[in-house]
Amino acid sequence: MWPMSETLADPMIGRLVDGRYEVRDRVAAGGMATVYRAFDTRLEREVALKVMHRHLAESTGTTNFAARFRREAKAAARLTHPGMVRVYDQGVDAQVPYLTMEFVSGMTLRDAINEQATLPVGEALDLSLRVLEALASAHRDGLVHRDIKPENVLIDTDGNVKVTDFGLARAASDATAAITGTILGTVAYVAPEILASGDADTRADVYAVGVMLFEMITGRQPFTGKTAIEVASQHVHRDVPAPSQYVPWLPPEVDDIVMQFTSRDPAVRPADASVAAAALRETRATVDEMTLSRAAEPPSGSVPVAQLEAEDDQDATSILVDTDAGSTQVLPLGLAPVPEATLLAEYEDDPQAIAPRRGPSRPTIIAAAIVAAVLLLSLLGFWWYQTQGPGAYTSVPNVVGQDEETATAALTALGFEVDPRQENSDTVSEGAVIRTDPGAQTQQLDGSVIAIFVSLGPQLTEVPSIVGETQSDAESLIRDLGFAVGAVETEPSDTVPEGTVISQVQTAGQEIRHDSAIAFTVSSGPAAIVVPDVYGLSELEAKELLQGDEYALEVVVEYERTKDVEKGQVFDQSPAADSEALRTSTITLTVSEGAPLVVVPDVRGMEWTEARKELRDLGFSVSGTNSPWNFSNIVFEQSLTPETEVEEGTEISLTY
Repeated sequence: MWPMSETLADPMIGRLVDGRYEVRDRVAAGGMATVYRAFDTRLEREVALKVMHRHLAESTGTTNFAARFRREAKAAARLTHPGMVRVYDQGVDAQVPYLTMEFVSGMTLRDAINEQATLPVGEALDLSLRVLEALASAHRDGLVHRDIKPENVLIDTDGNVKVTDFGLARAASDATAAITGTILGTVAYVAPEILASGDADTRADVYAVGVMLFEMITGRQPFTGKTAIEVASQHVHRDVPAPSQYVPWLPPEVDDIVMQFTSRDPAVRPADASVAAAALRETRATVDEMTLSRAAEPPSGSVPVAQLEAEDDQDATSILVDTDAGSTQVLPLGLAPVPEATLLAEYEDDPQAIAPRRGPSRPTIIAAAIVAAVLLLSLLGFWWYQTQGPGAYTSVPNVVGQDEETATAALTALGFEVDPRQENSDTVSEGAVIRTDPGAQTQQLDGSVIAIFVSLGPQLTEVPSIVGETQSDAESLIRDLGFAVGAVETEPSDTVPEGTVISQVQTAGQEIRHDSAIAFTVSSGPAAIVVPDVYGLSELEAKELLQGDEYALEVVVEYERTKDVEKGQVFDQSPAADSEALRTSTITLTVSEGAPLVVVPDVRGMEWTEARKELRDLGFSVSGTNSPWNFSNIVFEQSLTPETEVEEGTEISLTY
C-alpha cells in the first residue's frame, strides 16, 4: 500500500491507538473505514490499521455496521493463504472498532490499471489466476468475499498478489439473507443475482473476477452509467460484451472464459474459484506467446476510461458521473422490470364552494339499491369462497419423521396433493420425511400441492485410492471429496518411500458416507537395525546373513590380501559391527584373496645362513640341502625362480 496524499490534517495521525498502535500515515479511505500505516509498539512491526468511521460505529439502525466490521475480522482471520492479507488483531478504541492487518508495500490493481490503462493479456490472465487461487482457499472454508474489485487486490513490491477487505464476506450458508432490503457491493463488479435478490455464493466472486479480467484487457468496465442504479440495472438485464468487441485481435478462447465467468446465469459459471482457476489455466495454455505479451490500445487512444465523454459515441455506454467505480454502494434489492403505474387524481375547481342540498332522485335510489345488492352478494360469495369453496385454507400437518406412505395419506386426507421428492440427509433415516414445502402449520388453500422431501439416507461418496500417494496429497484428496482424515498410522517398509501411503482402511472404490473418516498407513521408510559382525565368515556365509530377511542389506564385496584370515574369508566391513544402520542400506565387505605377495630374491652365491635369514625376514618358509659335491656353504641353487611373486609363507628350498 502506498500512503495516500492528504490535503487536510488527519487527527488520527500521531495517535497511539489502544495504547499499542502508533498511527503514522493514512493509506486509504473507504465507505466503512479508513486504513492507516501504523507501528505495533508491542511486537515492533509495521501493520495496517483499519479504523471504522465513527458515525458508523455509533449507528443504531437496522444495518449494524459495527457487527459487519467485526465479522470482517473473524472471517479474514480464518484465512491463512499466502494470497490473502493476514489479520493480526481486533479491538475497540474510544468506542470505535479497529483491526490490524499485514501491511503490504506496493500498489493496488486499480493503481496498475490507472497507470497502464490496459494490461498485456498474459499479465491479466496471471493476475486473475492468482486472485482465484486466493479466493479458492476462502471458498473451501465456506466464505464468500462479495466485494472483489481492483481496489481490493494488492500487488506487493515483489509482484505477489494479495486479496484484502473481507468486509462483506460471510459464511456461504448465510450469504443469501438480505439485510433490510438493501445490499452492499461495488456496482461495477457486483453479480446480477445479488442485485436481483440478495443471493450470493462463490459464483458471485467468480463474476467479479470476470469483470476485472474484462477491464484489465480492454481498459474499460463492461457497464457504465450516470447513476449506480443505472449500472446495476445493466448487470441484471444485459450480458457482459465479449472483450473482442473492443480488442478485435483477441482469440475466441479469451472471449469464452470472460463470458463464462460473467454469465448472468450463475449455473453457467464455474462452481467456485478453484474450478474457475482450473478453467483459466487451461485457457492460458491455449493462447500463443505473442498474444499473451500483447496489450490492447487504451480506449480513445491514451485517455483513461473514467475521462471518456459518453456523448462522443452514442453506441457506447454512459460513464458513471456520481459514483466512484471502486466504492462500495448500498443498493435496493430486486432490480427486475417493473411496469410504470398511472396515478389519477381529481381536483375540484373550488374546493371550498358548497353546492345546495338536493334530495336523491328516483334513479339514484334504484342504482344505490342495485349496488347494495351486488355488494351483499359479493360478500356472501367471498364468505363461501373462504369457508366452503376453493378459497378455503387448511393448516399443513407436521409429517416430519413419518414414512412416505403415512405422510402422503395424512396430507391427502386433508385435501392436499402430494409431490414426493427425495434428497440425502445425514440426520433423518432413509425413507422418512425430512421436511415439507410449504412447511408445517402454514395455512394453504385446499387442493394445494405439498412437496414432501423423503430421506435417501446419508449421501454416499466413492472412496478414492490413495495408496502410493504422499501423505499430504492423500489428505488433500480426502478433504476435497468431503471426507475427514482419520487415524494415520506409520509402518516401516523396505520398498515404499518414507511419507508415502502403504495401505488404507476403507477400500478404494466402495461407497461410504460422505462425511466418514478415511484412515490409512504411511511408510516410515526402512527399519533401523544393528549391523552384525561377519568377521571370519566366508563370502557366501556373510552374504546369506546380511541379505536375508533379518537385515535385507545391499552387499558390496571388495577383495584384498591379508594373512589375518584364510583366503575367501571376511576380514573387514563398513559399517562396522554393532553400529546402527537402516534395512536395505549398503554394507561393504572386504574378503581375503590370500596372503600378501612377496618378490622372490636371488640368494644364489650367498652363504647359506645369510640366505636363510633374508628369506625368513621376507616371510618365506626356508629349507636347505647340503650337497656332498659342494665343499662350501655357498648356495648354488634355489627352488623358486628369482623376481617372481609368491604368497607370503611360501616354502623355498636352497641347495648349498
